[in-house]
Formats: sequence, C-alpha cells, structure tokens
Amino acid sequence: MKRASSIDIRRGRELKAKLYEAVRDDLERIEKEIDAHLNSTVLLINRVARYIMESGGKRIRPLLMVLSARLTGYDKDDHWPLSIIFEYLHTATLLHDDVVDSSDLRRGHPVANSIWGNQASILVGDFLYAISYLFASRHQDMRIIEVLADTTTTMAEGEVLSLINADNPEMTEAEYLEIIRRKTAVLLAGACQVGAILGEASPEMEDALLCYGLNLGYAFQLIDDVLDYRADPGELGKPVGGDLKEGKVTLPAIRVFENGSTQHAKELRSLLISGDASPEGFARAKEIIDAAKGLDYTVDLADEYRGRAIDCLANFPSSPTKDTLQMLAEFIVARSY
Repeated sequence: MKRASSIDIRRGRELKAKLYEAVRDDLERIEKEIDAHLNSTVLLINRVARYIMESGGKRIRPLLMVLSARLTGYDKDDHWPLSIIFEYLHTATLLHDDVVDSSDLRRGHPVANSIWGNQASILVGDFLYAISYLFASRHQDMRIIEVLADTTTTMAEGEVLSLINADNPEMTEAEYLEIIRRKTAVLLAGACQVGAILGEASPEMEDALLCYGLNLGYAFQLIDDVLDYRADPGELGKPVGGDLKEGKVTLPAIRVFENGSTQHAKELRSLLISGDASPEGFARAKEIIDAAKGLDYTVDLADEYRGRAIDCLANFPSSPTKDTLQMLAEFIVARSY
C-alpha cells in the first residue's frame, strides 16, 4: 500500500469535487430532512441546534448510513429521517465538547456556548440525544435501537477517557487510539451498521461495513490531529493550534514523547501545559513535532486506516455506491479541512 507522508491539497480538492458530484442528491435530501425535523416548540433549542448544524458540517455520518443501506440493497424511501440521527448525535457531542474543552471557535464561528451559555449548550445536546432515540423508535427495529445504545454508551466512555487524558503526556499511542475508537470511530461505524441492518445484510456484510466505518473513523480523527498543526486556517475554518492552546495531547505530540529527544519532550510538555499558542509558541511546537516526524507519522497511520477501510469492502460486488465509499475514504485522508 502506498503511504502518504503529506496531505495533497490539490488531490483533496479534486476528490471533494468528484465526491460531491456523486452524492449531491443524497446530501440535498439529508439537508431537507434536518431542516424539516428540527422543529421543537422550544425556540431556543432550534436556534442553538441550527446554529451549529448550519455552520459547515460535512454530513458524513448520515451519508454513511444512506450509502451503506444502498450498498446492501435497501430500496425504500423511508430511511432519510433515520439517517439524520447520526448528524444529531454528532452535533450533540460537539455542543458538549465545546463546553468541556472551553473552545473559542467551531468551524470558523464562535462556539454555541459563548453565545447562549454552557447550560443551554449542554441541554440542547441532551435534547438531540433524546430526539435521536425517538426517531429510531419509529422504525420499530430493536437491533437499530441496540446499535444506537451501544454506540452512545461507548462515545460517552470515550468522552470521559478523553477528559482524563487530555493533558496527559504519559499517554501511549495505544491509549490514544482507544480514545479515538470510542469517541469518534464508533459513530461512523454505527451509521454503517444501521445501514446494513436496513438492507438486511448478511452478518458477514454487516461486519464488513462496521469494519469500514471504524477504520474510516480512525483515519478521520488522525487527519484532524494533523490539520490542527498543518492546515491553512482559511480552509480549515478555524485557527490552527487549537489543540496546543487547549493543552490536548494528540498523536503528533505523543510521537515526540515516545520517540523525540528528552529536551524536546520537556519543551513540548511545557508548551502544552501553558497553552502557548502564540505565533512563537505554535511555531516552536510544530518545529519540535516535525523533528520527531510526528505529523508525517500521523498521516501515514491515517493512510493505513484508509487502506484497511477500503479492504473491508473487498467482498462487495462492484457498484457506483462501492466506488463512492472508496472515494470517501480517499478524501478523508487527502482533505485539507
């Protein structure tokens, strides 16, 4: 498998254009469903939820459910409200994360809790969790409810693990990857699995789509970690250096602690503890990480997960939907935002 030691911005833009062309109708329908069903009689809920949902999300999670259902032969038209559950769950985690992390910006906009307060953000996140289960119950399939329950439980555990280890320089790569699995990857995997359940896929095909989503989730988060140090802020939609400012230990930093010099590890630990994301502090942190090849290593690992995700689809027959899922995996690693 070819390894990618850097993010190819030009290829990322090309893949984005091709991918959008392939899923344009699906994304438009997903947007309509989100708009139609976000209609609480409590107006503050609508304002807060719409604010974050309309600020540039990629809709990858509902799209994964739709594509997985199609890949496994689902041909009905009643799955759209179910698909947006995965965007609601994702949005709920963002609302809660921004409170926990004391973030300033989300997708280039002030975080919701800076406008409406922590209490409103947490409660609206809770509402989105609750309404997700309401939509799922309307499908009257206990397996779907079980997948959602297992997914959200694992995500909550991941949030707590992330909180415990957020500024832990002793965290190992294996421990960090476990946080990614619980906090990020399981939601993508759950979306794929629910799609497979709708399509009445065989256990083998369901496991294959679960495998695809899980590996895609690892790749997605690892590239996010890289972009926080390497991206163009204009394309990323937020200032780089957010992880440094919040003292978050991610894989690029872990590579310094595990493989860098003692002096570099000590200096990076100090920068993270102080949250020094000034131009000088950020430049020095990036210099230290680059010396340990932390960013290149992280991109390479993301590319390995990309390859594993595509391999998980090997036993599905060729189809435009399979091509789209493969292209999505390629885009996840090549993206620059």
